[in-house]
Amino acid sequence: MSASDNRLVPQSPDDWSEHTKGLLGSGGDGAKPLNILNTIAHHPSLLEPFLGFAATLAVMGTLSRRDSELLALRTAYNCRSDFEWGHHVEYARDAGLSDAEIARVAVGAAADGWNADDRTLLTAADELHARHDVSAETWQALRARFSDAQLVEIPFVVGNYTMLSMVANATGVPLEEGILTIPQTD
Repeated sequence: MSASDNRLVPQSPDDWSEHTKGLLGSGGDGAKPLNILNTIAHHPSLLEPFLGFAATLAVMGTLSRRDSELLALRTAYNCRSDFEWGHHVEYARDAGLSDAEIARVAVGAAADGWNADDRTLLTAADELHARHDVSAETWQALRARFSDAQLVEIPFVVGNYTMLSMVANATGVPLEEGILTIPQTD
């Protein structure tokens, strides 16, 4: 499913309830929520708890932003979500990843240039995607580097972006202007 196959038009701020306006803003202040949030706004009962969960991962997460973005990008790639990939390219740049590193995420852990820690995170994202678990070898490598809280957070990050990729792909959330799509790899 490509983002051009919009199946559910994101809700317009004109259609938001007062509660949704309180969550996403009035719509008149120039700040425009991402199309995925306008899509989730069709189900206001899910919107508020989702925003709380997502904010907790983003603001109170124990992983570095760089590590979190490596996981998010690899998950978006594995889920073939142009929407999540494109937005997380921007977030990854802000977290200090270079364009060369971002391009390597699409190749995965086997790409030349990763250090052992980055390779382990990418492997964990791939294993969680494929098996909903990590191998004993990957767990041991994660355990050597990450705290207990971070070990809990890793599958939460992968799971969150898997879920958002599913929502974006299934509903056909349109890409905002200027957002990059997943690079083609062979």
